[in-house]
Amino acid sequence: MSPSIPIYVMLIPLITFAACSSPPPIRTAKAVDLEQFMGDWYVIANIPTFLEKDAYNAVESYRLAQDGTVATTFRFRQGSFDGELKAYHPTGYILDRETNAVWGMQFIWPIKADYRILYVDDAYSQTIIGRIDRDYVWLMARTPQLPETDYQHFLELIAAEGYDITQVQKVPQRGSVEDREGTNAAQ
Repeated sequence: MSPSIPIYVMLIPLITFAACSSPPPIRTAKAVDLEQFMGDWYVIANIPTFLEKDAYNAVESYRLAQDGTVATTFRFRQGSFDGELKAYHPTGYILDRETNAVWGMQFIWPIKADYRILYVDDAYSQTIIGRIDRDYVWLMARTPQLPETDYQHFLELIAAEGYDITQVQKVPQRGSVEDREGTNAAQ
């Protein structure tokens, strides 16, 4: 047996694993104006966490606190437009002060979940929030509905960041204030 065969056999796993590539680092917005970003955002679509499964009229609201954190309220109706109102109040911590696009979102002390603003339009009317693990994503807007062409465009942006868009699901939203009673943080 030739001594080069064992070396060749040992190189097969190395060559195989070298061909496997990890996705490129997730891109975030270049600069986020926190004052403009604050306020109510309707969740248009997401890859939901276990808390958000079967959510209706989901709204995420942000308020900049005096200590520099972001007071957050996430509200939705469970199971239907008339379902039980659920509300969560995590705190956002800005981790990248250069761009303001990387946050830690703390639901339970001391854990800060990865939270990244991948995209926000110039008017601060549409945004994509993601995570470095690409396990969850949120498409949000200042209005409860998006034109289908905009929605498809955002799915393309989400796919370009390495997300499995077959897992993205639309969040049912009703547009009238009467139907949202209790889900709008401004109320």
